[in-house]
Amino acid sequence: MLWNTLISNKRLGQAHRSDGGNGCNGGTHHPERHDERSEFKRDYDRLIFSAPFRRLQNKTQVFPLPGSIFVHNRLTHSLEVASVGMSLGNDVARDVIRRYPELGGTRIEELGTIVSTACLAHDLGNPPFGHSGEKAIQTFFTESAGAKLRNTISDGLWNDLTHFEGNANAFRLLTHRYSGRRTGGFVMTYSMLASIVKYPFASAYAGEHGKFGFFASEAETFRTVADELGMPRLSQDGEPLRYARHPLVYLVEAADDICYEIMDIEDAHKLKLLSYEETRNLLLNFFDEDVQRRIMERIETENITDRNEQIVYMRASVIGKLENECAEAFLANEQAIMDGTFKGPLIKSIGKRQREAYRQCSAVAFDRIYRSKPVLDVELAGYRVMTTLMEQLIDAAVNPDRFYSQQLLRRVSSQYEIDSPDVETRIMAAVDFISGMTDVFALDFYQKINGTSLPIV
Repeated sequence: MLWNTLISNKRLGQAHRSDGGNGCNGGTHHPERHDERSEFKRDYDRLIFSAPFRRLQNKTQVFPLPGSIFVHNRLTHSLEVASVGMSLGNDVARDVIRRYPELGGTRIEELGTIVSTACLAHDLGNPPFGHSGEKAIQTFFTESAGAKLRNTISDGLWNDLTHFEGNANAFRLLTHRYSGRRTGGFVMTYSMLASIVKYPFASAYAGEHGKFGFFASEAETFRTVADELGMPRLSQDGEPLRYARHPLVYLVEAADDICYEIMDIEDAHKLKLLSYEETRNLLLNFFDEDVQRRIMERIETENITDRNEQIVYMRASVIGKLENECAEAFLANEQAIMDGTFKGPLIKSIGKRQREAYRQCSAVAFDRIYRSKPVLDVELAGYRVMTTLMEQLIDAAVNPDRFYSQQLLRRVSSQYEIDSPDVETRIMAAVDFISGMTDVFALDFYQKINGTSLPIV
């Protein structure tokens, strides 16, 4: 892969004019601009002001929301990931230009903005209640009433639904032309769209890990983006699409890895799931003894006596260190990344001390946080809510002529093609509607269709 090809400001749904400006080819073109923002900065602004991004404020990150102690939701998490992503992109851009001076003054200088925007978008496709919501959609078709639809829908859609994946749903959300919307969906730049696809292959390759990057309905869109950017195609003609990752995906993934693990540890301390001593030791383990001593001396010198604030200071130090380590890991493996042969996330290629400290945080988080009673309670309740919504709305989509189905489908937003004559389109419209809900809306809708919540009561 080549940097100059990988970094393109071409927008999905807006082809550059190749006709000298007279429009003879019938293509669309970029509208006249009235400010000095780059196309990548427009991507960033477009997401910040979008409804799907705002909805992240009412989607669970890990802990229940809302609570008496404010912890992270999907919105605050995405903003933090975007901040780290900006630093990673800027650091990598600076050092790549040092290696290849001829890239100075090109679009590569905007890597930070592209990565940061992709970070804002990386969780847009997550359904209500996090991973339990994903699992509820999947298991509806493998273990519940949806299993009887196996012979009704195509293999491609069946694979998509039984492996339903928030990452693939984010690509659909940004690129699909929903009813009343323009061609190209959000009309984002190709480079930004490629940077959010963590698993650049169809659901046919999902296997046991269950991950993939785009639904069958968006396969042609992804092929267009990937081919335009020069991403190596790994599948043969006639096979489901599979590509090498866009290099910036590694930076988006690293920013996410850094934030969710470390911020979950901080939240667990606030919620008293971890003691101060446990949290301090987990965070200081990222540094050698000399740096640990300097961190504690700085805390004492600045008279930071509040223990929560002490943890905040240590956490900030850890994030800074991990950002630096991941940027160095990217640069050390740049050739393999550009060749499409690099394996695994950057977080597994950082220094030995930091890698071991991160592993310890992951182990503690899995045992003490993700299996904690508050988290399990949300997952259990969320799974039940999502399963009920799937049962009711998919049944209505498959049998739209029934009285109750007609009443229920009137509640589906007009942007979704729930009235389509094609059953697969109706099923996907129902999944789009459910996956786009916030936790709060999903719970409210669940209570209403179960008759436990009425406007007059």
